[in-house]
Amino acid sequence: MRLKVVLPMRIFLDQEVTKVVAEATNGSFCLLPKHIDFVAALVAGIISFESENGEEYLAVDEGVLVKRASEVRVSTRRAVRSKDLGELKEIVKQEFRTLDERERKTRSILAKLEADFAKSLFEKM
Repeated sequence: MRLKVVLPMRIFLDQEVTKVVAEATNGSFCLLPKHIDFVAALVAGIISFESENGEEYLAVDEGVLVKRASEVRVSTRRAVRSKDLGELKEIVKQEFRTLDERERKTRSILAKLEADFAKSLFEKM
């Protein structure tokens, strides 16, 4: 089976695998090479997969998984990869800290823009 993980701006992962385990809104599921085709809405969580290099893990944001023939495609906004779950946890924590800081700054800028816009509207009245 070929696992391809696609982010908005690039292909994050593209490799042969023998097994994929993911979690959808209605629970976890396992895909093997001869599994039927289907589509699943993924929740933020861990995708595990096995290849000739052993088991690896991906932490993903919400997304969509499509299994068609021998290809499994995952489309998500963010993904982090590791062979060790403990290391993956630390990477995800760091990523979220960085994102939280960016979100805080962005919200602050948007609030200032909204206040300036509202002020200019009232001045014109």
